Amino acid sequence: MAFTAKDVQALREKTGCGMMDCKKALTECDGDMDAAVDFLREKGLASQAKKASRVAAEGTVCAITNNGVGVVVELNAETDFVANGEEFKALALEVANIVAEQNPADLEALLKCTKNGQSVEEMVQELFLKIRENIMVRRFVRYEGNVVTYVHAGGKIGVMVKFDGDFDANDSEYITIGKNVAMQIAAMNPSYLDEASVPATVIEKEKEILIAQMKEDPKMANKPEAVLSKIVDGKVGKYYKENCLVEQQFVMDGDLTVGKYVEKAAKDMGKNFKIADFVRFEKGEGIEKRVDDFAAEVASMVK
Repeated sequence: MAFTAKDVQALREKTGCGMMDCKKALTECDGDMDAAVDFLREKGLASQAKKASRVAAEGTVCAITNNGVGVVVELNAETDFVANGEEFKALALEVANIVAEQNPADLEALLKCTKNGQSVEEMVQELFLKIRENIMVRRFVRYEGNVVTYVHAGGKIGVMVKFDGDFDANDSEYITIGKNVAMQIAAMNPSYLDEASVPATVIEKEKEILIAQMKEDPKMANKPEAVLSKIVDGKVGKYYKENCLVEQQFVMDGDLTVGKYVEKAAKDMGKNFKIADFVRFEKGEGIEKRVDDFAAEVASMVK
């Protein structure tokens, strides 16, 4: 029995399963909608779709380097018990390696990437069938070139730093420098690489906030605009030092900024290299975790 794209869509709406799973189910069941629903239920995929609405704020961040390619991937689960499991960590590593090897354009493309005849989406589904907990590949970044990666606290934070110039990411001395910078990023969480990386709109907004704050301060309210402007410029300078990686005070040597540390390390080695870019993932950041209110739940049941 033939089926159409509308049939696939209808099955998706009924079960909440992915498009490829619905198409496969209809193919296996000769277009029979009811049989396809049962097929998906038997595979446990319909159950997975229901659980997909549950918050997956735990997980792990995996960061790897592989033949001049660096990758950081975040894989989420509902509980830290699952996230700390060997199978979950193995899946995160597998996904990272696939990103490194196949260079998908985005998450949708990544889920369709295959290895040994199995897509990433199918790998995720297979692990779900074992643990019955919502699993999600949330995000990834891939760099090519001289890249050093670092994972902090067993997967809580993953950092990747890219260098330009005479940097050899295969040499242990260079890797140590890269790791030191990566640990700085993990600890201090800079928002930007340098002053030039900060959007003008961000600085303008920061200035607006600072001026408003000073006008609310009785000690500042009556000062001339020229004086306020200088004070604002000074505070913006502090903003750069706190939020730009190369301007931050280096945690391993308070007499240096991160930029000066790298510059000095390069000079000591008779080389010339600098930080080109970086990425920092912290597991679950930006995901609102569900907070269960047991008393409210019981009260609602009584009502």
